[in-house]
Amino acid sequence: MEVYLELRCCEDVILNELKHREVTQKDIAQTYRLALRSSEDIDWGKINKAIVKRWSLSGLKRIKETAWSGKCFKENGGKIKDGT
Repeated sequence: MEVYLELRCCEDVILNELKHREVTQKDIAQTYRLALRSSEDIDWGKINKAIVKRWSLSGLKRIKETAWSGKCFKENGGKIKDGT
């Protein structure tokens, strides 16, 4: 039996993480990566704006590159099984 897990309330999770100074760009990239796989409608503009406010435009770029490449999850070679 195959089980598929999906992050829910992605916007809320990322926006909450951004409020905590101990959360790193890698942490946000991991959540961002999971959100990319979510079936929810996500306001990416809102999330990206909050990331820029916390770090900068270059910080957003690093987070997006790390999330899209999957490098934020080193344990599995950056791969997340998408259930398809």
